[in-house]
Amino acid sequence: MTVSVDDFKKALQLWASGVTVVTTHSEKFGNQGMTVTAFSSVSVNPPQVLVCINNAADTGEGIQESQSFSVNILGSDQQDLSNQFAGGASQQQRFENTDWIAGITGSPLLNHSLISLDCKVVDKVLAGTHWIIIGEVHECIFRTGEPLLYYSGAYRQLAHD
Repeated sequence: MTVSVDDFKKALQLWASGVTVVTTHSEKFGNQGMTVTAFSSVSVNPPQVLVCINNAADTGEGIQESQSFSVNILGSDQQDLSNQFAGGASQQQRFENTDWIAGITGSPLLNHSLISLDCKVVDKVLAGTHWIIIGEVHECIFRTGEPLLYYSGAYRQLAHD
């Protein structure tokens, strides 16, 4: 017997995670991006990360087309940007008034994110409703600040003594 969807969601809300915006650029679809909390490192050598993207998300189609993506780890002051990329808005609206540069792969790197990782796809696995996309990191940009966190259905920040 498996756990119910509602119980599974409740359980995962107790897992604190960083907030990222995954972006890509392809000739067919242009710039695309979405807010993603399912992100993890995979390997140090070679440097690889993974993101999990719902198979119905249009950003996934762009990643499939371009075979590249960037992971932009958001800073604690970027809740509005997370909400902008979380859905409801068109891809064009998501990038309006958002400063970015093209990375090595052509994927948009968001200028004010805490970290930007520009990746080329090395593997893609369908698992349930989501694609697990593994990318090899070809460019890293670091900035200063603290991460935006998501916990128990709300944005959080690191506590300080």
